[in-house]
Amino acid sequence: MSKTPTFKTILFTALSITITACTNSTKTSQTIPIGIAFAQTSNVALLGQEGSNGAKIAEKYFNDQGGINGTPIKLIFQDTGGEEQGAINAFQTLINKDKVVGIIGPTLSQQGFSAHPVADRAKVPVVAASNTAKGIPEIGDYVARVSSPASIVAPNSVKAALKQNPNIKKVAVFYAQNDAFNKIETEIFQKTVKDLGLEVVTVQKFQTTDTDFQSQATNGINAKPDLIIVSGLAADGGNLVRQLRELGYKGLIIGGNGLNSSNVLKVCKASCDGLIIAQAYSPQHPGKINKAFRDMYFQQYKVEPPQFSAQAFTAVQVYVEALNELDKKTKISTLQLPKIREDLNKQMLAGKYDTPIGEISFTPIGEIVQKDFYVAQIKMEKDGSAGKFEFIK
Repeated sequence: MSKTPTFKTILFTALSITITACTNSTKTSQTIPIGIAFAQTSNVALLGQEGSNGAKIAEKYFNDQGGINGTPIKLIFQDTGGEEQGAINAFQTLINKDKVVGIIGPTLSQQGFSAHPVADRAKVPVVAASNTAKGIPEIGDYVARVSSPASIVAPNSVKAALKQNPNIKKVAVFYAQNDAFNKIETEIFQKTVKDLGLEVVTVQKFQTTDTDFQSQATNGINAKPDLIIVSGLAADGGNLVRQLRELGYKGLIIGGNGLNSSNVLKVCKASCDGLIIAQAYSPQHPGKINKAFRDMYFQQYKVEPPQFSAQAFTAVQVYVEALNELDKKTKISTLQLPKIREDLNKQMLAGKYDTPIGEISFTPIGEIVQKDFYVAQIKMEKDGSAGKFEFIK
């Protein structure tokens, strides 16, 4: 009489189907599954697609390097859309159906505050690649990020604007009030403005789903600001920038991290010219792995890699290097899935990594330790057909 399989046996068998070595009679590839939960639809897709592109480059790069001590990784993608429930559903599918060893995502901090606890309760490691709001790593022991917090990055753009125009006195602030990250980022921007002795003359709110900003833009311009700061996403933020220019505003504009995307160029086109955005990545960053990433990305997509793509690549790299170290200690194929996830989380947080965004490590709670930051200014062709991020000192 056979015994009824236990839950642990079922988990072990499910993972073994994926990572057990091939037999001599079959060409079926062995793989280690890593979940990718990014937005591929909704108004957040412009950012999510950049993350997916970076992850795909990483999958090819690290598998060409031998994967996990000879075993390839396999990225499993789930679309989160732009809402919290979409991220929760994606995480649950990756954890329970796809049996991934870890997850990268979701796209927005707002989604992360809802989805990360799902993974933490299941004891599945998460690396957030684009969640920069305050409090993300503190969600749980299994939550880390490779996206530096807005509190470190955002102030750099205000200081860069002051270097270009030391006469800035008055600042108008615009932000998406329905998004957790943008609400936090605008607080950081406003504090920076006040700390630098500048005056916030108006604060205008909008929604990430808005397309018409005539009222807010007019109110902002009527306050006669020397500088405008926009915290939004690529689609809404780009449209706001375009409408500000169309209504006659000629001063400097700073974009928040949500506008830190090459896709914003398609939205505001010629009006993007001069937009200042702080960055946690530069394609010119020295290093062998960044050169390899940059070359592969340009060959595939015909543009320079943006920050979100570099951070997604970095998140995959963190998993690969941690898995390699874990496999050297104890062969992953001999471990049950819960044990792999637990040990992977510990190994990941203990490591140091030389990545496209520079040398990084983690604090005990999963916060990224990063030393290299930049500020870029968009330069567009006059007809708005093409543009690029130029890095300024």
